[in-house]
Amino acid sequence: MKTAVIVFPASNRDRDAAVVLEQVTGQKPYMVWHADSEVPSDVSLIVIPGGFSYGDYLRCGAMAAQSRIMRDVKAKAEKGVAVLGICNGFQVLTESGLLPGALMRNADLKFVSRDVGVVVEETQSAFTRRYNKGERVVYPVAHGEGNYYADPETIARLEGEGRVLFRYAPGENPNGSVNDIAGILNEKRNVMGLMPHPECACDPLLGAPDGLPMFQGLVEALG
Repeated sequence: MKTAVIVFPASNRDRDAAVVLEQVTGQKPYMVWHADSEVPSDVSLIVIPGGFSYGDYLRCGAMAAQSRIMRDVKAKAEKGVAVLGICNGFQVLTESGLLPGALMRNADLKFVSRDVGVVVEETQSAFTRRYNKGERVVYPVAHGEGNYYADPETIARLEGEGRVLFRYAPGENPNGSVNDIAGILNEKRNVMGLMPHPECACDPLLGAPDGLPMFQGLVEALG
C-alpha cells in the first residue's frame, strides 16, 4: 500500500506520520512538497500532518489550503482516495472546503499541549474500523486553534449521519469545540479531520499505543 505525506513550510509532525506509515505498510511514504503539482497516482492514503504551515499567517491552514499541491489532493479525494488531516491538517481541510466548519481559537485563548481522553463515536469507517464504539483512547493534543465550530444545521447533519468519529471524553475538551467534537468525516466518508495526534501515540515507549489501530485499520481497508 502506497501512502503520501504532504509537507508545507513549518510542518512539524510530517516525520511522525512518515514513521508510523512505514511501520504499518512496510514502505516509506512519498514526502510530497507543497509546491509540487501532483501526489503520485498510486497512493491509497494521503496524510496532511500537524504543524504551523506557513507560520499560521492569515488563519491557520488558510495559506496551505491555497497551495499548489492541494488542488491535486482535492481532485484525488473526489475520486475516492483517503485523506487524513491531523491538527493543522484538519485546519487545512476545512479551509480548502474538503470538510465543513472551521477551527477557531481555543476558548481560553491559550495553547494547549497534553494528553487528552477521546471517545470513539463511530466505527463504520476505514479510520476507526479497528476500534470499538464507545472506546476511550488517549491521544496528545498540541494546538492553539482547535475549537471546532459549524452552524447548527451542519452540526445536526454531522451528528445525524454518523460523521462525528471522535469526541473528547467528558470533562476533557481542551479547546471548547461544539459538542466536544474532535474528529469528523466528509459526506463520502473518505476524508477525516482530527485535532488530536494519533501518529504520536503509536510507540509503546511513549505510552499506550492508542493511535496505532487507526493506521492498521486503514491498511486493512485500503491495502
